[in-house]
Amino acid sequence: MHPPGADTVLVRHGDLNTKSNTVKRYMEDLLAENIEALLADRSIPGEVERRWNRPLIHTGEDAVEAATDAATDAFGVVSASPALTVSTEQARILEAVAETAREHYDGGTFAVDARRADKSLPYDSEDLARDAGNAIWEAVDDEFEPAVDLDDPDLTFGIEVRADVAFVYLEQVDGPGGLPLGSQEPVIALVSGGIDSPVAAYEMMKRGSPVVPAYVALGEYGGIDHEARAMETVRLLSAYAPNFDMQAYRVPGGETVALLVEEMEQGRMLSLRRFFYRAAETLAERIDADGIVTGEAAGQKSSQTIRNLGVTSRATRLPIHRPLLTRDKQYIVAQAREIGTFTDSTIDAGCNRVTPDQVETNARLKPLLDAEPDDLLERAEDAAADAELVDP
Repeated sequence: MHPPGADTVLVRHGDLNTKSNTVKRYMEDLLAENIEALLADRSIPGEVERRWNRPLIHTGEDAVEAATDAATDAFGVVSASPALTVSTEQARILEAVAETAREHYDGGTFAVDARRADKSLPYDSEDLARDAGNAIWEAVDDEFEPAVDLDDPDLTFGIEVRADVAFVYLEQVDGPGGLPLGSQEPVIALVSGGIDSPVAAYEMMKRGSPVVPAYVALGEYGGIDHEARAMETVRLLSAYAPNFDMQAYRVPGGETVALLVEEMEQGRMLSLRRFFYRAAETLAERIDADGIVTGEAAGQKSSQTIRNLGVTSRATRLPIHRPLLTRDKQYIVAQAREIGTFTDSTIDAGCNRVTPDQVETNARLKPLLDAEPDDLLERAEDAAADAELVDP
């Protein structure tokens, strides 16, 4: 919902404001580049103005809602509002607010949220809010009896006044928050096509790290459907980062999976995770990534007990980032639905045949090393060396 004639999107960020001015300017430039890429990728007309503290998207009324949606898919954006640009003259602001009320206020309660950044203007925020409230009341009182509710209004009229321009808006659309993508170093994202791994990758992207997806092909224990499911989630993630290369590495792991199934019962899944980690580390060295991200959550599966995570993590020298470590499954599922990866992540691909009948929940490193193939980690390094880039 937007005011009549809306021509601008107000973009708000959060964590950037905690940075030094130099870092903040760098990150605001990154944010603007990422928003521009999202607009271009979706063929949305708009020009990004790189204003300090408040990036703007200048567009037309017919595209302002789509531009807002694009902006709120950009990592680092806390919220965005489709807005009408007017002069800072108070009479013009009140005129725009009244026109907006006649268009959109048709009953219920209302409030005015007025903010004035330039203290040299001849009115303050309280004056503006009071006068705007009167203008709204007068604009609609012939049609119905308006009512003010400052605590929980049905409709809020937003006014933001900068030094040279003012904006009128009706809603704030939530964005993901975080930091602009590209402001942190890249990481290898182990993607399986399940619910958890794409959500974990998204969470790392939200903190500014580009992800390089790596999918370990399980051979006869995975198959084409398993791989297709994983690649579709990568494709969905890539829509949030059109100016970043989201090709995925396919790591051949079928022979090693078959060997583990043949030779190991208890501890098999832990050794398989160790294989994954060492393969990811080898890929990271190739592309100069600085970590590995997985969708593991403490206690969610038998292989993800705290002790087991400690044992499997020793297969790599790189840090393993687990954004979902303390998250309940319900939260992860809700996040998957929100970012669009849930449906493809829940397609049955038959890969559960790898799981043994007897699981290990309290592993110790030495017995696991004694049970697994002596060359397991070398196999992982060789597999990573043979990995191929594939388009999602």
